[in-house]
Amino acid sequence: MDQELVALDTARSPMKISSGAQYIESLRGRRLKVYLMGDPVAEPVDHPIIRPSINAVAQTYDLANEDPELASEVSPSTGERINRFLHISKSQRDLVMQNKMQRRLGQLTGTCFQRCVGMDALNSLHSITYDLDGKYGTGYHARFTAFLARMQSANFVVGGAMTDVKGDRSRSPSQQADPDLFVHVTRRTAEGVYVSGAKAHQTGCLNSHWLIIMPTMRLEAADKDYAIVGAIPVDAEGITYIYGRQSCDSRSAEGGDVDAGNAQFSGQEAMIIFEDVFIPTEHVFLDGEFEFASTLVERFTCYHRRSYVCKTGVGDVLIGAAATIADYNGVERASHIRDKLVEMTHLNETIYGTGIAASHQGMAMKSGAYVPDEMLANVCKHHVTRFPYEIGRLAQDIAGGLMVTLPSERELRHETVGPLIEKYLKGRPEVSTEDRIRILRLVENMTLGRNAVGYLTESMHGAGSPQAQRIQIARSMQLDFKKELAKVLAGVGDTSRQRISHDVSTYMARVFAPIRN
Repeated sequence: MDQELVALDTARSPMKISSGAQYIESLRGRRLKVYLMGDPVAEPVDHPIIRPSINAVAQTYDLANEDPELASEVSPSTGERINRFLHISKSQRDLVMQNKMQRRLGQLTGTCFQRCVGMDALNSLHSITYDLDGKYGTGYHARFTAFLARMQSANFVVGGAMTDVKGDRSRSPSQQADPDLFVHVTRRTAEGVYVSGAKAHQTGCLNSHWLIIMPTMRLEAADKDYAIVGAIPVDAEGITYIYGRQSCDSRSAEGGDVDAGNAQFSGQEAMIIFEDVFIPTEHVFLDGEFEFASTLVERFTCYHRRSYVCKTGVGDVLIGAAATIADYNGVERASHIRDKLVEMTHLNETIYGTGIAASHQGMAMKSGAYVPDEMLANVCKHHVTRFPYEIGRLAQDIAGGLMVTLPSERELRHETVGPLIEKYLKGRPEVSTEDRIRILRLVENMTLGRNAVGYLTESMHGAGSPQAQRIQIARSMQLDFKKELAKVLAGVGDTSRQRISHDVSTYMARVFAPIRN
């Protein structure tokens, strides 16, 4: 290992990160170039708008300590117990445990905890680099596994960066008027490559220690310079972060903890600008093999669309908030309230059921990594593009209009109008007015405010917008096989069962063909 890189890792993290508190401290002093609302941010860790998103990631460390079976695993590389977000799934159980961990973290934070994209990138690259070596005799897989072992040893957060800004969607990367609208290699040296461009919507990027850049779409031979996968330290020279604005985000900087709804936790997105950023050869995992870009995207989205079971943990919180405000309002026994809570639960569990089924039906790749069932992963994500919106609508229905007309916390604490608010916004006598307001603010936060970003809009567009899932579902729906089944049972033509050429194992293999080959 390069001694300079060893020193760099040691400077960032003098010991293996083993708790949420240590993780937070590991982010200090990195001198990132960050802009938020037009101002440079000297220390993101202490910024009141950014800090809740850091707290959410810290929970991924603390959960691994509190419930090691759920959120950690023994690494085959290091022999030590590591965070499950850094573990390569080598069985269906591993895939299922990822889902169970994701749901639990959604319950604990009520928001996006920002590590799924990195986990899914690592799992995708394990098999992609193996397949690249098998076809071309490259050394990508050895590089990747060495990098992975370093990340596991330090217990770092690794972020994935796939989405380019894309420019003119009717043109390929090489056809753009501005070549920087997709991340691309600008020059190559004996030591490595330099890249420029931008990545958009990057979840938790400032809160990561390392980023992995990946292509965002199918590429052709002319796009060869855009076929680049590499690992980059978050504080590498040449990177600028422009923090994404979230609805009601300034409430986190106003003081107090009522109006924010969820003052402790939030998600994070930013745009990342790369200006001739250097990637050493040992951290390059694909370079120029353009025909593998679409395979990587498909494999990654198969993992990541199934990972959206995290939204069921957030949904659990929202269902709980809706049930609580019904109780505080004194209507918890009304039949229509119970019916709405049942419907919210039904939708939430439908998402979870398809996601965890995709994991249960996972299959082994040649590298030994397991990949989820592609069809069910896409069905899971397609549910996620719809059901959280309905769950959110029902939560607002139950909460009532007061959710969006409440006075601020300043009025609540005011010596003159505070007592009036206490008197006139009272619900059930035994429930404090402030507690009622806090729950209403939480519903607002999750359906309209900061955390609606992760629960609603990200549910729509993250890991591909709805049409992307419909395309993959269409590719995997095996209509010819299903028509054969119908014709045999209807007595159309040759009614011999031997006519059905696909037994169960062949059928399953064909379902997986797009992501395995």
